[in-house]
Amino acid sequence: MSETQVPRRGRGRRPATEVRSGVLAAAGRLLIEEGIQAVTFERIAKEAGASKTTLYKWWASPGALAAEAYFLESEPELEFPDTGDLHADLVAQITSFIGLLTRGGAGRPIAELIGAAQTDPDLADAWSRTYALPRRELARARLRAAQRHDELPPDADLDIVIDQLWGACYHRLLVLKVPLGDLDVERLVTSAIRGAGG
Repeated sequence: MSETQVPRRGRGRRPATEVRSGVLAAAGRLLIEEGIQAVTFERIAKEAGASKTTLYKWWASPGALAAEAYFLESEPELEFPDTGDLHADLVAQITSFIGLLTRGGAGRPIAELIGAAQTDPDLADAWSRTYALPRRELARARLRAAQRHDELPPDADLDIVIDQLWGACYHRLLVLKVPLGDLDVERLVTSAIRGAGG
């Protein structure tokens, strides 16, 4: 066998973890490239070489699958830094988020996911459980660390800070529909920290 040849897979059933990874990768790629309408069980099953029965067993709806796929696509780009400098870390995190939405092509799919979640309870649950709440907890953990290092007062309302920072991004994306690149992240972070008493 030459070095360029790929060994053939046997006839045995693929491990469930491999199938699931393939399904999520296919769903994430289609979501970013074509939008949420491309994420159907039929299309994903074909792309990933999985059965529709398997997809129905693992996800309550195509929207729920799309939400989990988006989380996995975005997770590497949205790691929350902790350099010991709260202002710099928040600027880096918000800048990465904006970059994902603009240069990374996730702006349209994330708007579609949030819109579809208003009428798809399974998607709404998956979006909250697999993306929104975990992302919020990462931000809360970083802000708690800032409190421990006296960058924020002990009584600072961390949820309000999170709402201010990420709410500004979502408001521009979903309501105003203006370029996120125009957002002055430095001023936004300075204002939020100052408002929290930092």
